[in-house]
Amino acid sequence: MNRSIANIFRGGFGGGGTAAADSEGKSVRSTDPADVAIQLAYASRVAVVPGYGLAVAQAQHTVRDLAKELEKRGVEVNYAIHPVAGRMPGHMNVLLAEADVPYEKLREMDDINPELAQTDVSLVIGANDTVNPEAGMPIIEVGSSGSVIILKRSMNTGFAGIDNPLFYEENTALLFGDAKESVQKVLKEVENL
Repeated sequence: MNRSIANIFRGGFGGGGTAAADSEGKSVRSTDPADVAIQLAYASRVAVVPGYGLAVAQAQHTVRDLAKELEKRGVEVNYAIHPVAGRMPGHMNVLLAEADVPYEKLREMDDINPELAQTDVSLVIGANDTVNPEAGMPIIEVGSSGSVIILKRSMNTGFAGIDNPLFYEENTALLFGDAKESVQKVLKEVENL
């Protein structure tokens, strides 16, 4: 593929990523399932950050399938759990337990935050407010990861109604669409690598 590992984690593959600007002229980089699959498959460590969007899309089983496929390739996958992600405290733990995600893979925010700087890719699935540096609460600090992929339906703000500056960072790309459908597409691309 003639790509350096650093280039893979920054998401520079082909012409897949495109930039879009908001009303203030800030731009975001969008990506596609093929590029996300390459970043994940060639990573050493991946942190999945689940949120309300994962719950609404009922994507927990598909996310587990993606993690299993990555683990078969030697990728270490953990889940970064924010205490208020979802509708109630513990919501993500319940959903992921329902999908048979091993309990030891569920990492509380305070435990995983120090490890995110050594994480190649953080995959944020419908967890806008829990990773938003402007949210006014402790967050999962995915911005310190090598690359951040955010699965999101649109550029709308999360529950807090605050724009997320993480979207505009150089190491961040957004994969737009339904969380379950997006993860299914990424999984298929990983399987085809």
